[in-house]
Amino acid sequence: MKLSRQQVDFFNVFGFLKLPGLFREDIQAVTEQFEQVLQAYEKVMGAHDGTKRLMVPCVDSSYYLSGLLDDPRIVGAASSLLGDDFNYWGSDGNYYTGDTGWHPDGNEPKYLHIKLAFYLDELNGENGALRVIPGSHRETDRYAFDLMRTLRSPEEHFGLHGSEIPAQVLDVVPGDLLIFNHRTLHSAWGGGTKRRMFTMNMCERYKEEDLGFLRKMILPHVGANVSRYYGDAMLETAGPERMKHLEQLIHLWDWDAVTKDKPAFQYLKI
Repeated sequence: MKLSRQQVDFFNVFGFLKLPGLFREDIQAVTEQFEQVLQAYEKVMGAHDGTKRLMVPCVDSSYYLSGLLDDPRIVGAASSLLGDDFNYWGSDGNYYTGDTGWHPDGNEPKYLHIKLAFYLDELNGENGALRVIPGSHRETDRYAFDLMRTLRSPEEHFGLHGSEIPAQVLDVVPGDLLIFNHRTLHSAWGGGTKRRMFTMNMCERYKEEDLGFLRKMILPHVGANVSRYYGDAMLETAGPERMKHLEQLIHLWDWDAVTKDKPAFQYLKI
């Protein structure tokens, strides 16, 4: 289930990759589990009313979805880009509302971080499909630098709305898998009030001399106050192969360094 040499080269040069229909046979079950997770969190956090994005821990809250970290399609794609000992960074499940402006998801200087995205609705350029700017992940290039400087205010710099910026629109149908570099500039425009999407984030395993930097990165990574970095559903069903992708962040997570006087957020188990 490894990516081909051509697919790896495409990803490295352009900063993204689309794998059409990779989960076509499983997408109904995946979508049902996603909905169970999101609806369970709505009971705790309040119902999504369409005025703003709802984002919750997703894969880690589901026994079924946690199994994706054992799936040879996920492991094969991630290991092709990151190495066989890659780290699973975490997941989020979303009901998206409206537009999302141009932004990267990170700017990690030494290690590759990627996002694997499942879109559970059919989307195109008119109703909220992901758009990416090929090559924008190459942060040391003048091109990428100029993009980061100008796309914060495209109207000011170009007289264009964000949706008019030249970009690749990644049309999707449920069952497609999108992968992109955290540094790749991306956006979405014209979407409705409940676009369904969840991600799995991965990164290269950090070397011993860089673990201090990684610790500083993960402490603020989880927005809620979680006493354990991963959810119980993810940990309870983890075998040796899955643990290989969890162990580095487990050993670095320090609950006391995050907060000592606030109640811990509890992952749900679905």
